[in-house]
Amino acid sequence: MSDKTKVISALERLLADSYTLYLKTHSYHWNVTGPMFTTLHTLFETQYTELALAVDEIAERIRALGAPSPGSYSQFVEHAKVKEDTTVPPAQDMIRNLVADAETVVAGARDVVRAAEQAGDDASGDLGVRRIEVHEKNAWMLRSHLE
Repeated sequence: MSDKTKVISALERLLADSYTLYLKTHSYHWNVTGPMFTTLHTLFETQYTELALAVDEIAERIRALGAPSPGSYSQFVEHAKVKEDTTVPPAQDMIRNLVADAETVVAGARDVVRAAEQAGDDASGDLGVRRIEVHEKNAWMLRSHLE
């Protein structure tokens, strides 16, 4: 596998994880209940809105590298380590799930950075670093609701 192919593969996983997290966060936004409803409803909206922009940037980076971007649910399931949630868990479990998923996305973004460094691909490396920053902050904000 060439260095460029490794970058594309890491970006495909980052895209799939990000899209799956977007969908899960949006579902939780619609379905959260309980005493933290307003706070979590708003926080989830902020996070899924940011993810909606991020998936476009990631997909376009894949295209800039000359590969087709995955764009179907089946492709996302194939590449993602973040798993969908077909249930409606209690608010505290939603938070825990999203924290774990943010950490999974961070790990995937770190893989992008490592692959990009090996390939001398500064643009993909920068994208990975920015995604790490966003998801580490999101995990911190979510964890703060568990204390």
